[in-house]
Amino acid sequence: MTSTPLHWKLVVDSHDPHAQADFWGAALRYEVEDHSALIGKLLDLGTIPPEILIDHHDRRAWRDAAAVRHPDDPYDAESGTGLGRRLLFNRVPPAEKKATKNRLHIDLHGPAGGRDAEVERLRALGARIQSHVKEPGGEWVVMTDPEGNEFCVH
Repeated sequence: MTSTPLHWKLVVDSHDPHAQADFWGAALRYEVEDHSALIGKLLDLGTIPPEILIDHHDRRAWRDAAAVRHPDDPYDAESGTGLGRRLLFNRVPPAEKKATKNRLHIDLHGPAGGRDAEVERLRALGARIQSHVKEPGGEWVVMTDPEGNEFCVH
C-alpha cells in the first residue's frame, strides 16, 4: 500500500516575520507568499478586523505571519498559500528571546565550488558568519540569519 506524502511547512518563531520572510525568500530564492487576495476577501466579508493586518511591499499582509514557498511548487491561487516546500514565520513576543542553539536548522547546498560566493551573497542579505567548520567528513560555514537563527552553508 502506498501513501501520499504529507504536506509540511517549517515554522520559525520570529520577532519580525516579514523581514525574516524577505531574508529567507532571497536566501533560498523562494517567493514571498502574497495573501492579499484572501485578506481582501475576508475583509469584504467582515470576518477579520483590519487591526491584524499591515501594509508590506504595497499589499495587505498578516501582521503576525509571513511565508515563503519554492517557486516551482504548487500553491492555492485564492489564498496565496504554498502547497509544497514552505517556511512560515510567526511573530513571538519581544520578551521571548532566543536563548540557545537551534534544535533544528537549515543546510544550504549551492553549486559545487561555490560555497564562498554563496556565503558572501548571504552576508549581503544580512546573514552573519558564526564559524567555519573543517572536519574529516566535510567543510561548511555556520551562519546566522538576521534574528540569530543558525544555518549552515556547504
